[in-house]
Amino acid sequence: MNLTNEVSIIGGGLSGLVAAIDLLNRNFDVIVFEKNEYPKHKVCGEFISNEVLPYLKELGLNIEFLQPTHIYKTQLSTHSGKTINAELPLGGFGLSRYILDNYLYEKVIALGGKVVKNTVTSINFSDNIFTISTQSNEVFTSKIVLAAFGKRSNLDIELKRKFIKQKSPWLAVKAHYYGNFPNDLVGLHNFKGGYCGVSKIENDIINICYLVQFESFKEYKNINDFQENVMYKNKNLELIFKDSKMLFEKPLTISQISFEDKPKIENHILMLGDAAGLIHPLCGNGMAMAIHSAKISSILVADFLQNKISRATMESCYISIWNKNFKKRLQFGKFLSKLLLNSYLSKITMKFLLLFPFLLPIIIKKTHGKPL
Repeated sequence: MNLTNEVSIIGGGLSGLVAAIDLLNRNFDVIVFEKNEYPKHKVCGEFISNEVLPYLKELGLNIEFLQPTHIYKTQLSTHSGKTINAELPLGGFGLSRYILDNYLYEKVIALGGKVVKNTVTSINFSDNIFTISTQSNEVFTSKIVLAAFGKRSNLDIELKRKFIKQKSPWLAVKAHYYGNFPNDLVGLHNFKGGYCGVSKIENDIINICYLVQFESFKEYKNINDFQENVMYKNKNLELIFKDSKMLFEKPLTISQISFEDKPKIENHILMLGDAAGLIHPLCGNGMAMAIHSAKISSILVADFLQNKISRATMESCYISIWNKNFKKRLQFGKFLSKLLLNSYLSKITMKFLLLFPFLLPIIIKKTHGKPL
């Protein structure tokens, strides 16, 4: 059988495009499957830890060209609106997925990568080769498949992944706004049943993205009612929303977000980004983790394609390195989420942090990595 390419990447989001750029830089044939057009808005906090900047520079990516905001401070508030401020240990930058993903897509094309605008319906593995079928009945073959299709996909069902069978209580809502908000600050504001991230991206735009338990949300007729009756009880959020004008016709939403453990390998497919595991957005580090997972997979895939390691070694190393870098972060994220969503415990936590403010940067470090 003649191979269509060496590497197929399912999903042209952050982790998929970065992995494509890395492998193209290593002179491998890469094809990316993406069902959506570029540019496109996505539900995302749009804050990226500076830990990824050395790696992005190594790939030849000029993030400053996109004019991101530079963020060095954070503010945390409880349901009641009490706040605590801290410096971010590494800092980060704000950049919309609309701008960033399109920039990465154009880089993939410039490097000679192929992008197929279609939905992948099945992936089969036999005789050490993957066969990929699309909605338009096209068939592709490949030595390697990386899955970077995000939080939920039809392929999760096709691959019979366990987490997809379990109902998840989480709903995420995101929109862009014009208003007054510090350029160098990322805010994390709690409310009953959820928490909200606020920070600036390019062009002086504010990104507001929040995660809420559906049980809390469904009591209200619409998003505006929920925000006014629940989120506005945190006066920080009330001030931000009332002082801002939404740029979208309506907010973007995504439901059934799962924070359950996910296998890192499915049928010899390496899972990247959110497909491998999702950290609670309150940690503000999902985008950096997605980029880091692209780096880990690219190094191992390159070794496999150069016959330096076997497929079994590649897969076992990927699981081991992924867990070493991310498992404790995800566990700590779950712990923080339970702590901050409980009104009683969040009050105690805030009182403790107000007495010992030096602890907040230490907590932040628990959810972030070292520079790549």
